[in-house]
Amino acid sequence: MTYQDNVQAVRQRIQTVQQESALSSKDVRLICVSKYHSVEETMSLYQVGLRDYAENYVDGLLEKKAAMPDDCVWHLIGPLQSRKVKDVINEVDYFHALDRLKIAKEIQKRADHVVKCFVQVNVSGEESKSGIAPEELEAFIEGLAKFDKVEVVGLMTMAPHDASDEAIHSYFGRLRELGQSVQAKDLSYAPCQELSMGMSSDYPLAVAEGATFVRIGSALYQE
Repeated sequence: MTYQDNVQAVRQRIQTVQQESALSSKDVRLICVSKYHSVEETMSLYQVGLRDYAENYVDGLLEKKAAMPDDCVWHLIGPLQSRKVKDVINEVDYFHALDRLKIAKEIQKRADHVVKCFVQVNVSGEESKSGIAPEELEAFIEGLAKFDKVEVVGLMTMAPHDASDEAIHSYFGRLRELGQSVQAKDLSYAPCQELSMGMSSDYPLAVAEGATFVRIGSALYQE
């Protein structure tokens, strides 16, 4: 399999699910999770048309961004420490893991533009997962109103690795419902029209439940 084959296979799978599921979004953005992979490998994916790249760690994102072409779009998808906000917040296009007001406050202090953020929700309740509890989402969103450098473009979640397809559907479906409830509030700072969910192992299920951003790593890099 070539990199081009991998990209085509993922895009085709997304398109098939879109045709089969009434809940799927017409627009699904494919994000390449480039952690654990070299700049050279990632450039191979750039050369076959991918422009969205995600890193879990600040240092990895800064390294890749410095080496990659300027038309790439950068997503930070891992937890962000307060002390690291100043290093990266003006280098990212999207931040997918906002789950603390302390981080929002630091973004407000350090950002020179409005930052597109996803609020991370721990839908499954796994203790090992970051994210706020679903029942805390409404209050958390309200708490972000005072930070005009934070725009809540959507919600993000991760399903447990060992969950059944049925359980994963329920987790992703729950995130969709939570997103709709925030969207219905018609808040200028929280349009919440996007859903960041789905990885290499479960992205077809995420697309079926309405994902608009899918974060794919190994399925794009496999040989």
